[in-house]
Amino acid sequence: MKKMKLSLGLFLAVILLSGFWSAKSEQDIKEENNKARKERVKTSNETLKKLYKHAPKSRQMLARSYGYATFTNVGVNLIILSAEGGSGMAHNNKTGKNTYMNMGSGGLGFGLGVKDFRAIFLFKNKKVFDSFVNSGWEANAQADAAAKAGKSGGALSAAITVAPGIRLYKLTENGIAIQATIQGTKYWKDGDLN
Repeated sequence: MKKMKLSLGLFLAVILLSGFWSAKSEQDIKEENNKARKERVKTSNETLKKLYKHAPKSRQMLARSYGYATFTNVGVNLIILSAEGGSGMAHNNKTGKNTYMNMGSGGLGFGLGVKDFRAIFLFKNKKVFDSFVNSGWEANAQADAAAKAGKSGGALSAAITVAPGIRLYKLTENGIAIQATIQGTKYWKDGDLN
């Protein structure tokens, strides 16, 4: 019985100490988060460059907007199931502040393919921007077709109004997707980066 208690004690000590030594320091976490923020700003800037290339008038629309949000998303459709996940940031044009965000969705509908795309939201005023950033946002319907093969092809949906005061541009990056889905897409603040 003593041997069993001693063995159990040693086992627990090893478990506790291994967790202690492998834990990341506060400084490591801070550096990782700073790196992630910089990467999101870089990706946002690259996304805006692509948008301006394909839709030159969007630059003026973005400048007149209260703020904007850019997201990098990857979507997968497998027969009747679809899922998307991504990250991005919202930028307040009035204050210059960035809010780092995530997005995710899942749904049912006919489709097959993988699609890497960028979403750019333009917000008309403070109320819709603050609501998007602070309360999150949900989109519930989507129907589109996009195809790109190699360096040829490509697709850009013109800006559409998705809610009062919110316009959306969608740029496809690569992949083939044909879908008609009903999806629940949710956007929310990234708890680690804000």
